[in-house]
Formats: sequence, structure tokens, C-alpha cells
Amino acid sequence: MSQEPSSISIANKPSFAEAFRFWLKLGFISFGGPTGQIAIMHRELVERKRWISETRFLHALNYCMLLPGPEAQQLAIYIGWLLHGTIGGLVAGSLFVIPSAFLLWLLAYVYMTFGNVPVIAAIFFGLKPAVMAIVAHAVIRIGKKALKNGVMWSIAAAAFVAIFFLKVPFPIIIFGAALIGFLGSRIAPRWFNVLKPHGSTGKGTGSVLDDHDEAPEHVRSHWSRALRICLVAGALWWVPVLTAGWLLGWQHAVVQQGFFFSKAAMVTFGGAYAVLPYVAQQAVERYGWLSAPQMLDGLGLAESTPGPLIMVVQFVGFVGGWNHPGNLSPLVAATLGAMITTWVTFVPCFLWIFLGAPYIEALRGRERLSAALSAITAAVVGVVLNLGVWFGVNVLFPPDSRFEWFAAAVAVVSFVALVRFNVGVVTIVGFGVVCGVARYLFLLV
Repeated sequence: MSQEPSSISIANKPSFAEAFRFWLKLGFISFGGPTGQIAIMHRELVERKRWISETRFLHALNYCMLLPGPEAQQLAIYIGWLLHGTIGGLVAGSLFVIPSAFLLWLLAYVYMTFGNVPVIAAIFFGLKPAVMAIVAHAVIRIGKKALKNGVMWSIAAAAFVAIFFLKVPFPIIIFGAALIGFLGSRIAPRWFNVLKPHGSTGKGTGSVLDDHDEAPEHVRSHWSRALRICLVAGALWWVPVLTAGWLLGWQHAVVQQGFFFSKAAMVTFGGAYAVLPYVAQQAVERYGWLSAPQMLDGLGLAESTPGPLIMVVQFVGFVGGWNHPGNLSPLVAATLGAMITTWVTFVPCFLWIFLGAPYIEALRGRERLSAALSAITAAVVGVVLNLGVWFGVNVLFPPDSRFEWFAAAVAVVSFVALVRFNVGVVTIVGFGVVCGVARYLFLLV
């Protein structure tokens, strides 16, 4: 006897408090840039907790990959919004950033006051190979789900070659894959519709947000709701910047940072790796907020802390305010610079999701869209592999240094623990920290 689809499987739906605890934990363990963060969410939300099905997770991810800004944070907003409405999206997206913001502020203060602290560097040294293992595991898992035939494998391989060897911009790869998928659905649909929901078999996935589920009321699109979102998000985005200009003067470094990073938030397609060269060039050469070595140190801190890699902009804001305080004390100016850069970078992410996600949900199940998203997912596998290789090269072959055998050993042990023994991500992160500190103490003896 068939069962009518429900808006959400209430019996298994997590309470808001349970979801809050998860998003808070995620904010502290989301190491490894977008690849590591998406890997953690996939492992926890799809495989362990089963809060969202594989198909719906990839559907949301593919939309987030098309947006400017950090796709991992936007994915968290999307899933939090699906589960608990606007408040769920706000909590998921905010907690994804807040722990990193406080930690990076503290590290930036220590950096500007005391210089590099060896024990912190040791912790990060152990974390990086552990994160490398998490990313490698993610590539394998997502690849198994997305690369169902030779066409999908070819798209993934082409995406990897294009971005790794030919340096093709990320947006071109993603939009090109979408076009191939759309056209392929008309020519050879059975090769491109590989992300069909499990509903085609007449069975659900057992997830809270299942392939069969109809959209709950808060997910459905309304023009009046879209207008309210634009007005509220626009005010939240720009009022702090305009207020700072009125109080501090329009040429103050903090205000200039607000305007610059607001513009950057609208053009950061392709993730942090695509936009960081532009940010570094402007911040160092045009505005003189910090030096090139300081920019590199900031990138290292951002890579080694939880949260989106684009959090490096907070470091830029902090150092820029510290170096150009105007009539303020260096610490106050630095804190304001960190706050305004973080604010204008991440507030637009909520706008993109709350405004566009209802329409993306309404298109779920359309064959041509599914084919385009299938091709995008295959291309994403190639892009994630590229980031994994880039991350691995930098961990195992650091500049001006020999091959890091210790890091390689930590990465191998972490990978085996993930694949063979299904060890949790938190345990792997803790293992990396312990290894880094142990190595530091051993070298001191």
C-alpha cells in the first residue's frame, strides 16, 4: 500500500536544539576549506544522521556552487533552512562562521602583538595532514555516488585537467558542465540523468529530508517573501557600512574595507581560491592595508582554522585597521576592520540562499535540470580533486623544505581510520592536533 509523501518525516526530524548543537559543533570542526567542510557535512548529515538524502544534498550543493561566496557555508544555510525555516538557516550559517571569527581575531591579535607562536603553528602542522585525509575520503565517496558511467567520469576528468593544468576559471567549468548536461539530456538522457531521486524505484531513502517529500510551506516561493528578504538583507548589509562612513569618515581604512569587500562578495565566483589573488593584489598593492608576507601569513592562519577559507578577509581587515587606525587605537580599529569585513562578506550569503533556494526547490525533479546538475556534480568531483591535490602538495611539499614524512604518516593513518574503521571526523581532527603537539614537544627535548 503506497504512502502519501509528507512535508518532512516528523518522526525522525531533529529538534531545533539538536540541530543547533550540530551546527555549533560543525563551526569548531569545519577544517580543510570547502572540500573538507563539504566532506564533513556529507558524512554527518547524509550518512550518519540521515537528515537529508544524497540527491537533495547534491541538489543543494550544485546550486551553492553557482553562487558567489563560500559554498560550504551556503550549503549549511540551505540545509538549516530546509529543516527549520529562516531561523534554522540563520543559525546554521552564523555558527558556521562565528567560532572561526573569534579564533581568527585572537590569532590575528597574537600575530600582531607577539609574532608567530610556535605551539599554535605545531597544532596547525598536525591538523593539515588530517584534513588532507578527510578531503581524499570525500573525493572517493562523492565520486562513487556521482560518477555512474563513462560520460560522468569524462566530465570529472575534463574538469580536473581544465582547472589544474589549464587554469580555466571555476565558473566557466561549472557553467560549461551545466550546458553539457542540459544538451545531453536531449541527446542521450540515460547517460546524463544519473542523479535521479530514489523515488523512481518507489522507495524512499529513510532520510528526514527524503527524495519523496513535498516542500513544506516555508520552502515555497512567494514574491512578497522575496521582496521582504531583499529589503531586510539589503539593510543589514549596508547600514553598518554607511554608519561607519558617517562616524569615521569615508576615507577611513575600516570604511574602505567595507566597500571593497562588499564588492568582492558579489564577484567571488569559484570560491576562495579563485578570488584570493584579486583580494591580495588590491589589499597589498592598491590600498596598502598589509604587506605581502603578512598576507601569506594570514592565508596560512585561515587555512588552518575552522570555517571558510575566505575568512582570511577578516585577517586583512584586522591588520589593515591596526596599520591604519586613524583617530582610533590600533586594537579598536583592527577589531572594527575585522568585524566589517566579516559582516559584508557573509551577510550576502544569506540573501542568495533565502532568495533563490525556494525556486531551486521548486525545480527539483525536472529531468533537464537533473541532467545539468548531474554534470555539475561530476565536474565538482574534478574540482574537489584539484583542491585536494593542491592541498596535499602544500602539506607534503612545503616551500623551501623537504618531503614531510611526518605529515604523510599522519595523513595515511587518518585515511585508513576513516575508510577502514569508520572513525568520526572529530576524532581525526583531534588525532591531528595531538600529533602536531607531540612532534613539537619531541623537537624541544
